[in-house]
Amino acid sequence: MAAYGSGKRYLSQRSAPIDLRFAAYAFLCVALMFFDQRGGWLESVRYGLRAAAYPLELALSSPSAAWRFTREVFEERAALQAENRALREEIRKLQLLAMQRSRLERDNAELRTLRTTATDVIEKWLPADVIGSETTSLKQRLTVDRGAVNGVVEGQTVIAGSGLIGQSLRVGPWSTEIILLSDPEHAVPVQITRTGVRTLALGTGDTGVLSLPYLPLQSDVRSGDQLVTSGLGGVFPAGVPVAEVTEVRRDGASPLAQVRARTYATLDRDRVVAFVWPRASHPAAGGKPQSDTGGDPTATAQPLPPPEPAP
Repeated sequence: MAAYGSGKRYLSQRSAPIDLRFAAYAFLCVALMFFDQRGGWLESVRYGLRAAAYPLELALSSPSAAWRFTREVFEERAALQAENRALREEIRKLQLLAMQRSRLERDNAELRTLRTTATDVIEKWLPADVIGSETTSLKQRLTVDRGAVNGVVEGQTVIAGSGLIGQSLRVGPWSTEIILLSDPEHAVPVQITRTGVRTLALGTGDTGVLSLPYLPLQSDVRSGDQLVTSGLGGVFPAGVPVAEVTEVRRDGASPLAQVRARTYATLDRDRVVAFVWPRASHPAAGGKPQSDTGGDPTATAQPLPPPEPAP
């Protein structure tokens, strides 16, 4: 019984200090709240606690923030890559359109030049695109995308942007081979516009270069003289620009002058050419003779008019 009583006294002795501490803590808390409410005593304490807690808050929020940042970075990168691909595709389309427009502008410019080159002798013309070329010292040829189905015939005059380029050599159904002026096997009757002298211009095998080997030593020819077709031979109409004299050499050991000329047409760069049909009624059309023996069998002699009285 005494032992039980002593145990009871022991429990009461342990519970009393706890109650006292609780009351002390409660009183301290109430006092702190009172003075903090009145004078803001704990403001600096709260400030320091917030400063101390910030690293913990940052550490706790870092994983989610890092995940959001990473996701946003990848989303932005994917969007930028998609936009970059779209812009690249748009640039390719614009470049293609620019090249097509540039080609159309060049073709239009060449066509306008063709119309300017065509003299009043020419009645019709047919543009054609160059689809093949062979320019060597032995052969100077072009292939174009017009043929017999378009009305092209062998020996037809062909002009380019700045002047005569040659004539049709072999005509197929849908394409034609053109022999160029500078082909070693080609010759064209020409006339010097300044003096009216007529001669032949022969191909040299050098693209764009012609030779005039039949001019006498004393011929009046100089650098810069312009050559046009003379209309002789019944192949080329008269008056089509051909070339410009670039070199004249006179050697006393030879009775002939050595004359070279540069064609107006850029034979190795022209992309558009034109077949031409001269006006049959034009006196400079360069038509064929009316019979195999030459001349016009329908022509008749006409009486001379009476002489005019002397003044």
